Amino acid sequence: MQLQKIIKGILAYRGTARKQMVEQFKRIKNDPAPKAVLFTCMDSRVLPTRFTQSDVGDMFVVRNAGNLVPHAKLFGTELVVTTEPAALELACVVNKIRDVIVCGHSDCKAMNLLHAVRTPEEMMKTPSSPLRQWVSRHGATSLTHWEKFEASGFKAPLTFNLGSKTVVTHIDPDNKFEATDKLSQINALTQLQNVASYPFMQPLIKTGEMRLHALWFDIYTGEIYYFSQKKGAFAIVNEETSTDIMDEISAMYIHSEKAVAA
Repeated sequence: MQLQKIIKGILAYRGTARKQMVEQFKRIKNDPAPKAVLFTCMDSRVLPTRFTQSDVGDMFVVRNAGNLVPHAKLFGTELVVTTEPAALELACVVNKIRDVIVCGHSDCKAMNLLHAVRTPEEMMKTPSSPLRQWVSRHGATSLTHWEKFEASGFKAPLTFNLGSKTVVTHIDPDNKFEATDKLSQINALTQLQNVASYPFMQPLIKTGEMRLHALWFDIYTGEIYYFSQKKGAFAIVNEETSTDIMDEISAMYIHSEKAVAA
């Protein structure tokens, strides 16, 4: 895409959406009150505000290669502290957001790379590559889960500790997706485990005040999947399933309200 297209887009925005957005900015200036923080991939095909129909001030969005959230045990061990823990603290401690979402997607180039570097030969290639270092380090646990799943013929359930509960999970039970897409779904849940690893998150998760969610976006069909802890699987979000999904989420909110009241 040429930069000229971006400039033309800015001009089009000035003539269409700018006035409305400025009015929205004015309304939420002193109380933006975002309701969620979403960690997702930087892939240009993934447009979270569009497929969630979110508006100005609705949520924080944190993007990187592979929607990875470094585990708390790695905090401060790198030459430069990564953005993700800081974003999590800003959202959940400073702004008191109580819904954290990790969203993966199909044909994720970071997950494709993670799948490729699982062999010793591949891991030795370009060891100075920041991207390879990033996905290898922070995707290692996801890959371990995937290898266990592969060894079972992609049939055995996996177990994820999502903070306040351990969830037995069936990844792609209908075997619809490629191996790398199965890894992408596993990675979304693994990153939720990493979100739960931070000390400032643990008390809120333990009491039920903090709610953890996973989404998965299929770029080929445009379908969105929500991870149902009740079913232990990613469920497509559509007109037929939305009531059950909303009921499950509502139950989380009722539990949170009781926790706050206590």
